[in-house]
Amino acid sequence: QVQLVESGGGLVQAGGSLRLSCTASGRTFSRYVMGWFRQAPGKEREFAAAIVWSGANTYYADSVKGRFTISRDNAKNTVYLQMNSLKSEDTAVYYCAVSKFLTSLTEVGDVAYWGQGTQVTVSS
Repeated sequence: QVQLVESGGGLVQAGGSLRLSCTASGRTFSRYVMGWFRQAPGKEREFAAAIVWSGANTYYADSVKGRFTISRDNAKNTVYLQMNSLKSEDTAVYYCAVSKFLTSLTEVGDVAYWGQGTQVTVSS
């Protein structure tokens, strides 16, 4: 059974930082794109960041580019999201995701597995 377990969410003041982690179990995902989506109250789930298996290529939504950094440790089956300069509009539930594909992960339809989500709240 595949499980994605996220951690690291919480409450932070605007301008602060948080680091999210997502560890996968049940199988190895080292060859697949992994990433993060987020969903704010009353809004659709949206892409935030993704990373290919080698870590050589990363992709970011325009809204987080320059502030968030995604990384992965394939030996630990773990993907990370370092979030700096947080804004109130970053408040959302953040979901870890594993792609169905080896090279892309930008849309909800690309996702094979979801984590349970972790709440990030940024106070202004």
